[in-house]
Amino acid sequence: MKRSDPDAGLHAQRATRTERHTATSPLGVLALLATGEEWSGTALASQLGITRAAVWKQIERLRALGLGVDAAAGRGYRLDAAIEMLDAVRLEAAISPEQRSSIGAIDVHWQIDSTSSELARRAGISIAPRACLAEIQTQGRGRRGRAWRMPLGGGIAVSFLRGFDVGMAALAGLSLVAGIAVLRALADLGIERAALKWPNDVQADGRKLGGILVELGGDALGPCHAIIGIGINVRIGAKQGGAIDQPWTDLATLVSGAMPSRNFVAGRVLSRLAEALDTFAAKGFSAFEHEYAKYDVMKGREISVSNGGETWIAVANGVTSRGALKVMRGGEELQIDSGEVSVRGISRDAARVEATQRRARS
Repeated sequence: MKRSDPDAGLHAQRATRTERHTATSPLGVLALLATGEEWSGTALASQLGITRAAVWKQIERLRALGLGVDAAAGRGYRLDAAIEMLDAVRLEAAISPEQRSSIGAIDVHWQIDSTSSELARRAGISIAPRACLAEIQTQGRGRRGRAWRMPLGGGIAVSFLRGFDVGMAALAGLSLVAGIAVLRALADLGIERAALKWPNDVQADGRKLGGILVELGGDALGPCHAIIGIGINVRIGAKQGGAIDQPWTDLATLVSGAMPSRNFVAGRVLSRLAEALDTFAAKGFSAFEHEYAKYDVMKGREISVSNGGETWIAVANGVTSRGALKVMRGGEELQIDSGEVSVRGISRDAARVEATQRRARS
């Protein structure tokens, strides 16, 4: 048995406190295998205080969740690639001290229906700032009712609850502000190639890197609250990527050198998000209008707009001071709000990437 991480046992103990070990709960085994080192079945059973049969059941559950686990007769088990499990202590260390109080409590779950759903339940009790993260979401949501799926250990799913004194109408452009916060966090990692596709996609090189979903609650006239859900691809394997129906990328592709820590990425996203929301609460989207223009991947491009069963072609022309999309159609400028339409940019580069990926999957 090889074990180079002196904290592996500590991670397993934290995992045990988060979710009780059972014969089929894979959290304990994953905490030990996460470094990528090899563990024998006997050593895993001894470390976790369970039987060899229980270890085998946990390994099979990890495989069912899409994680590659290799097994060598007479040697043991190891992951295809090391992963870093989410940890509230390590995550908090990446948050700027001046933003820590604005974030409030940070909850890290092994498995949950949806991080945003959990915060919606919390909002029924208190709208104090709160962050929620999970390794597995069984009912993760994307925009317009689409499911959001993320391979175990391959991304970051984080939601943030924030209250506002104003009514819901004053929160127009909030998803764009959240996108700017994500790009600021990526810049902290040295990633400068990311861009924003209205209203809620984070892209790099014409491929989707992440997504944002904002859900509002409370009084329409104020006060109200927002739950901002953010998903970011960190490392997507070829097998998991083959199931994605659009061009995609991940941080592993974009970084040069060592992979960034998942906890550091999540901490920087929360820090930058809290910072941006403070500005947004005081000044609205107009304070971000010029910065968004730098990241706007759609401006000047031909787009397809779908609304109410009608689809038409226009040219994107930036956004307004309240975050609405401006489009030119037949010489007339129109304004489109996020809740009314579905917009898909027509990009030759993205189409070429998509065609290549489809050929690779066939």
